[in-house]
Amino acid sequence: MRIGILGTGALAEALGTGWARAGHEVVVGGRSRAKAQALAGRLGAGARTADPREVVAGRDAVLLAVLWSGIADVLRDVDAAAGALAGTTLIDPTNAVEHGVGALLTGAGTSAASQIAAWAPGAHVVKAFHLFPAEQWTAPPTGDTAGTAPATVVICGDDAGALRITGELVRDVGGTPAVLGPLARARQLEEAAGFVIGLAFAGVDPSSAIPQVPTPAPPSPSPEAGRRR
Repeated sequence: MRIGILGTGALAEALGTGWARAGHEVVVGGRSRAKAQALAGRLGAGARTADPREVVAGRDAVLLAVLWSGIADVLRDVDAAAGALAGTTLIDPTNAVEHGVGALLTGAGTSAASQIAAWAPGAHVVKAFHLFPAEQWTAPPTGDTAGTAPATVVICGDDAGALRITGELVRDVGGTPAVLGPLARARQLEEAAGFVIGLAFAGVDPSSAIPQVPTPAPPSPSPEAGRRR
């Protein structure tokens, strides 16, 4: 696929490395051309840099890998309000939360993802990759060779094609996609991130606060199975 990455930080590098390794065409852009060029060089596999407007033009997916405080400016830079991202899968991994506390900065009943959708009319926004640190995606995907299941990346969005594309990109970095529902449920995912962040900064392992539900075993075949009737 043709993937654009807006941002030059740790998550942009981690996911961009995995996607370039998987054979996708990756183009990076940011407010600092020098940082974008340095990142493209580290990604390898033919990754290149471009002006932010070129980064989003004609892409199958665009990763919005910038801090929440910079989202509005980045979308303005690419002329999102005029429809520059219309029809494009726009992956939102942002956490609009108070640092060290985890409380959401968005208004009650709204979400960062829905605000992004409003700022980028026509874009197919998918919430994804916001619950794990960038380090989760830095190792090459190896499957369940060590007895540990792949990380589940919960995603939500309104467009079936965008969910499919995002799911493929999740698998390319070693995760397992799980669709929660439409973009209206992004608030739930963002609240979950706030919960995890708040506990982590309080020195509590978030996984210890989540019940571990055993996976049901598949049903055994009936003794009658295979018999001719």
